[in-house]
Amino acid sequence: MRRATLGTTAFFFAAPGTVAGLVPWLLTHWDRPAGGLRVADVLGGGLVAIGLAVVIAAFAQFVREGRGTPAPIAPTEQLVVGGLYRYVRNPMYLAVAAVIGGQALIFESSAVLVWLLGFMVLVLAFVTAYEQPTLRRTYGAGYEAYCDAVPGWWPRLTPWRG
Repeated sequence: MRRATLGTTAFFFAAPGTVAGLVPWLLTHWDRPAGGLRVADVLGGGLVAIGLAVVIAAFAQFVREGRGTPAPIAPTEQLVVGGLYRYVRNPMYLAVAAVIGGQALIFESSAVLVWLLGFMVLVLAFVTAYEQPTLRRTYGAGYEAYCDAVPGWWPRLTPWRG
């Protein structure tokens, strides 16, 4: 469990930290428009806060349930289907997208919005070409049942109890 925690923490800073932290900072230097609190700040801040909470919860689920990391080089021992994964198969990617989208609002940045679109294209390609085939090979019928019951991108209203 300690190794999974350390690996997951390192991956948290390397992956989401880069795509939802470093890249938006490089694009905006976190320089928001002058003035007081705006609606875009509240909406964007909400997206960032919710996205960050979901990313942390999803990463923790990998350690607790999967006894591994989200990193492809140090995968889980068990298929992760609990917690937020009972509602949607890709909460981590959706949460990172929410963080990036929130920053696009806060900083009124078209560059960050373009980055968000690019990020989603890359994620969809990765999930389709690598992640899903790998999970099918690794977990077989269990993963197929999970895919049949839990949508990839639009959350269920009720938790899957598979």
